[in-house]
This record gives sequence, structure tokens and C-alpha cells, in this order.
Amino acid sequence: MARYRQLAEKCIHDIQAGKLTSGDRMLSLRQFAHQHGISVSTAVSCYAELESQGWLMARPQAGFFIADQSHVVPIPTWQPFQSRVTTPTTLRHRTDIVCGPLGTAHLALDKVTRQALDRSLRRAMQRASHTLTQYPAPQGEPALLSTLATHFTQAGFPLRGEELVITHGCMDAVKTALQVCTQPGDTVAVSSPCYNGLLDLLSQLSLKIIEIPSCAEGIDLDQFEQHLARGQLQAGLFCTTHMNPQGITLSPTQKQRLASLANHYRVPVIEDDVYLELTHHQPLPLPTAYHDEGGFVLWCGSVSKTLSPSYRLGWCRPGRFFQSYLKRALGVPTLVQCAVADFIESGAYASHLKRTRHLIRQHKAGYLRYLSQHLPSGSRVTQPDGGLVLWIEVPGLDASAVGKAAEQAQLDIRIGPWFTESTRYLNCLRLNIGLALDEQVEQELARLMMLIEAHCSSA
Repeated sequence: MARYRQLAEKCIHDIQAGKLTSGDRMLSLRQFAHQHGISVSTAVSCYAELESQGWLMARPQAGFFIADQSHVVPIPTWQPFQSRVTTPTTLRHRTDIVCGPLGTAHLALDKVTRQALDRSLRRAMQRASHTLTQYPAPQGEPALLSTLATHFTQAGFPLRGEELVITHGCMDAVKTALQVCTQPGDTVAVSSPCYNGLLDLLSQLSLKIIEIPSCAEGIDLDQFEQHLARGQLQAGLFCTTHMNPQGITLSPTQKQRLASLANHYRVPVIEDDVYLELTHHQPLPLPTAYHDEGGFVLWCGSVSKTLSPSYRLGWCRPGRFFQSYLKRALGVPTLVQCAVADFIESGAYASHLKRTRHLIRQHKAGYLRYLSQHLPSGSRVTQPDGGLVLWIEVPGLDASAVGKAAEQAQLDIRIGPWFTESTRYLNCLRLNIGLALDEQVEQELARLMMLIEAHCSSA
């Protein structure tokens, strides 16, 4: 566990034990860092984690203070189970309504980012005008490949441009990886709960699944290895950082072991890392692919969550499957690639990410406060250190009934049963926190709370 999280948990323990009470002033960041023998940046991450969870509040020019704890919501606990092979069904979610603020995991772009994107697009049009009569290169534009490699290398994940293939978003990257690594009828390990879009994709490719239980540190790798040792798996497919929908990030130890298992059993693991750069703190977590020595981890990412889903631009580092992967690549529109390359190279992307991470931390704190005040007693909510979603457990909730009522009311929400092929998560919901809690969002939340109350036996 990261040092800042260890210290945050110690502070939470002290608050819960009554050693620190509401209104108490915390040490300054420099004093806290000196006391614990850590860097100031680690102290900043610790305080930011406590603030985002609602334990601290910052007062301008005054410092940090213990917040009123009446609104703190406990986090869910993940129950172990013995996984088995199942066949995923398709089309869990509705496609007949406009996506609302609570359902689809997405964020808003501020004026600064929009203007910077416009400038990058105009420059790209000028630079790429000579390519209008040419098909895009299957692997991707050299400028984007090089820029992405430099971007992630500077974040601590060394890459070379020639290792990457540009794709039509992260789902396209994952789909191609599955097609390269599996055949219809094969079995793929996924986390439980698992993003419903991935379950839909696996169904469309006629693949079976084994759901691996979640745990506080990530997923049950012991059980994953048992299935590998029995030869029951042809591939793994995991979101490893700020997992959707449960918000968990695999610990560095888990990521190292996951990469080691893939190489030891020579079974490919597809890493869906679309939320990697939406960490709420610094530094950026390293992906599982960082620890991959034999090329068995296929690392997939995109700008769909961090910047713009409409650009439909992603990438894959296919490792030892590079040539097979490249044969399936058709090329992504050159103009989009050049625009994103310019946006990253100009420094606008790094600035955008810095602002976005700060905003999402604020959003998370606001949503947690709202939920603590309006959810039925005994409810539990995740408090992730990154990503765009919260996972909610409500005792006695009939999530399927909530889903049906929400559909009739044209309310976009994701219910727990969509994220599994089992009978688990029947009392769970997933909530997007990428948007600010403005009047429209609060109205949608109020409608959701009414549905929860109407379909909760313990309310």
C-alpha cells in the first residue's frame, strides 16, 4: 500500500478513536511531512486523500481541519466466493435514451481545454493537409506514437513508439486484443464486478468467462492462479487501475504478481487501463504492463475518459502479439491523431489532467456528502483514489426494480446486476462523479433517491 494511504488510514483510525475530533486543526503539510519522515508531496497526497473522503476540510489561509464526521459513509466489503465458468449474455444496458449525468462515466471539458483542443485541431489541419488523399498508416501516425511514448515515459512507464498500435478507442483496443489471443468458446477471467461493456463484448465474441472476486487490494489472485494451473483459462481481462465499477486499484504487489502469472503460465492478460491517468493524487500508478518481462500483458488505453470520447482514439501495446495485432489494424483518421499529438506535445494535456484530477477530487467529496445525507441507513459507498465512478450498496435494495423504474422515468443509471453473470450485487448501483454537482445533477440525484426509497425494503 502506498505510504500516503497508510498515513491516511492511520489518521482515519485516530479520528474514529476520538483522538482527533471535528474542528481540530491538523499539522501544516511541512510539519506533517517532518513528523513522519516523508516528502511534502507525500503529505499533500495524504491530506488530499483525507479531504476527498470527507475526513478533512481545507480553509483558505488557515490550513486543514477535521471535518464534521456525521456525513462519512462506510465503504463496501468484498465477499469471497468460488468462481466458475459462465456464458455472458449481451446488451445489459439501454440504448434508447440520451445518456444522463449519472449513468455514463464521463467528465466535462472546461473552456481552457476546449480552446486548446480547437487550436490543436487547427494546427493539425494545416500539418496534415497533404495526407487527405492517403489512407492512415495501420500502426498510427509517427508523431502520435512518439508523443505517447514520451508522455508515458516521463510518467515513469518507459515506452517506445514502435511498441504501440493506435486504435479506435480503448474498447476497440481490447476487442482486437481478445480476437488475437482467443477463439470463440475460450474462457477469459474477469474481475467481479466487471464493467458491463466488457461483458457485452465478451458475449459478442462468443467467449466464456470466470469471474474473479474483488478484494481490498485488487482481485483474488490466488483463485486466478488456481484456474490458470488447471488450464481453464485462455486469457485474462482486467481493469487494473481505478477499476470500473468498484474503484479499486490493484496494489503494486498485485500488479507484479499478475504480470508474473501471465508470463509463468504463458497466458495473455489484457489490461484495460483507460482510467490510469485519472488518479486523484500523484504520482501516476504504474500499470501491470510495466512489470511484464515476456510480452504477455497487452496494455490498452485511450483519451476517451481523460479528454474526449468523440475522438475515439486509443492505443495498445500488444507485446509479443504485436505482429498479429497489427494485421488487424485498419488505421485511425489522421487528423484526429495529429490533433491529439499536438495537444499532448503542447503541454495542454498535462495541464488539463492536473485541473481535472483536482476537480474530480472535489466532485467525489461533494457526491459523498450528498449520498451520506440521502441514502438509507446502512448504505455503503466506495471512496476510490481515482477514476470517475462510485459503487453503492444499499441494504434491502431491489436494484433490478430501480433499473426498470429508471428506464420508465428516462433516468440514466447503471445497476449492480449488469456487472455480473451471477446473482451478486442485486442491491448495488454505479454512479458517475465526473460532473460537478450543479442543479441538473442534483435534480437527477433526487429522482434516483426517490426510486431507491420506493424499492428498498429496509427504507
